[in-house]
Amino acid sequence: MEEPLVNQQYLLQQFPNKGGWTYAEIPEIPQDKHAHFGWVKVKGSIDGFEIKNYRLQAMGNGRLFLPVKASIRKKIQKKAGDFVTIILFKDESPLEIPEELVSCLKMEPKAYQGFLRFTEGEQKAFIEWIYAARTDETKVKRIAATLDKSLKNQN
Repeated sequence: MEEPLVNQQYLLQQFPNKGGWTYAEIPEIPQDKHAHFGWVKVKGSIDGFEIKNYRLQAMGNGRLFLPVKASIRKKIQKKAGDFVTIILFKDESPLEIPEELVSCLKMEPKAYQGFLRFTEGEQKAFIEWIYAARTDETKVKRIAATLDKSLKNQN
């Protein structure tokens, strides 16, 4: 059986700015020097709630954090200031293109084909860039920009 990267209690914290993310700092896992922004793809659980295709993100101080979405916090009934049990494994499953992005790309069949022509690394960079957006408005703009670039990737 695979050994977890971490299996312990972490404090949920919140970035101080308005709308700041709630997260758990995971100092035991180093940044991936070969990945976009040093992110590390993980799967596992937060207080028993399963997560997969998740990314530990860089804090800017050489450490990584696990963002904990409001929908997850609601299900596990935790908030910033509470402790949660986090179990994480390295996720090396093949790239999954989020259904939301596939739907948007398929509205323009040539954009979808153009996106599929990108290398897996390029596709992954687009997906990570889109889903790193802090607001839905930014995510929509990034999806639109990806659609434009995919349309231009026909040749």
